[in-house]
Amino acid sequence: MTKAQTQAVAKARSAVAAKEAKKPVPRVGIVSLGCPKALVDSERILTKLRAEGYEISGSYEGADVVLVNTCGFLDSAKKESLDAIGEALRENGKVIVTGCMGVEESRIREIHPGVLSVTGPQQYEAVVDAVHQVVPPRHDPFVDLVPPQGIKLTPRHYAYLKISEGCNHRCSFCIIPSMRGDLVSRPAAEILYEAERLVVAGVKELLVISQDTSAYGVDIRYAESLFARKKIKARMTELCAELGNFGAWVRLHYVYPYPHVDELMPLMAEKKILPYLDIPFQHASPSVLKAMKRPANDQKVLDRIQRWRKEVPELTLRSTFIVGFPGETEQDFDYLLQWLEEAQLDRVGCFKYEPVEGASANALPGAVPEELKEERWHRFMQAQQAISAKRLQAKVGRTIEVLVDEITAKGAICRSHADAPEIDGTVIVANARTLKPGALAKVKVEKADAYDLYGKLA
Repeated sequence: MTKAQTQAVAKARSAVAAKEAKKPVPRVGIVSLGCPKALVDSERILTKLRAEGYEISGSYEGADVVLVNTCGFLDSAKKESLDAIGEALRENGKVIVTGCMGVEESRIREIHPGVLSVTGPQQYEAVVDAVHQVVPPRHDPFVDLVPPQGIKLTPRHYAYLKISEGCNHRCSFCIIPSMRGDLVSRPAAEILYEAERLVVAGVKELLVISQDTSAYGVDIRYAESLFARKKIKARMTELCAELGNFGAWVRLHYVYPYPHVDELMPLMAEKKILPYLDIPFQHASPSVLKAMKRPANDQKVLDRIQRWRKEVPELTLRSTFIVGFPGETEQDFDYLLQWLEEAQLDRVGCFKYEPVEGASANALPGAVPEELKEERWHRFMQAQQAISAKRLQAKVGRTIEVLVDEITAKGAICRSHADAPEIDGTVIVANARTLKPGALAKVKVEKADAYDLYGKLA
């Protein structure tokens, strides 16, 4: 190309850029519902749109179109999703629906015929195409860049790191595989490069998520990929070892208690990853676990918990349980309470069983009356509250490391190694107003209640 041609091209590009600059910047609002995995889906969609020049609106009135990323796991979640779609339609009028409930397009359109588009989970390109049809991008996506870590909906100092999609389990109460498909693992190098970009951008905590973190890599036979001139297996242990080299907290969620989880204990003891495991046990009674189509060797699990705690005394165990599952007898429930007392889990959530459309558990006999589910739920939470209070009380007088989430008039709202954001407790530090979100600090624990710790800077 001659000098004159180069100048002509530059002049033409300048004219186009000037014309584009006069156009209003397209703005997209988003309502993201459901679990952290859905939040990551929202982040990916926003990252793509931001790369194309769209801005993110924090209000309905400021948006040219609103995305609603739905949850469809439980009927209550579906209702919340439908309510959110209705609110977005009333407040804005232009609504694109995606996410897990998107697989029920006919139901969504029956209730909200005004929605512009409906797609299922992980259909990122279809969502972006739908946005293009409503409000086209203003510019060439190769001109305006986004931060290398992408667009995040979490605070700057922590981020979710999704390592796989889908699930190979067929639990009778769950329809996730029908919505998100079987397990599809990401290459280890791809995950590690994303983690590296996040840490460089200021992330202090990486929350590893998937539907079944322990199964990571099974579908691709633990294939190796090249990261920093080194081959890394797509396997949970090897991935965690590499993530531990970035200097950020690494917290594991949705870990099934497979035997190879034992390999994580040395990594925790070496402080490569946090001494924290989120294991969805769901129940303890062998008969209920069998009906749920989940592993049923409860005693073996208890033995392993004891062994883990001997290797890593600081280990925090979080879990979720379901009460009132079809066929659950009073004997089954008492068995669960006894198991809970023996396991001494640190953080526990409990749900009353709710039939999910399409789940095989709906056909099981022995439906538990709603009032009995409610009564069992209260008994369960009361039992766990006592366990939690006792375990937190044991931390009084100790000095622990915390990550600052928020500064309020009462002081700093922080989290320790034992606390995942939004689902676990907090550490409230009264004399830490000079700290900033994302800061790490040492705190001496002075007081505890059933869920939170209170202390001062050490």
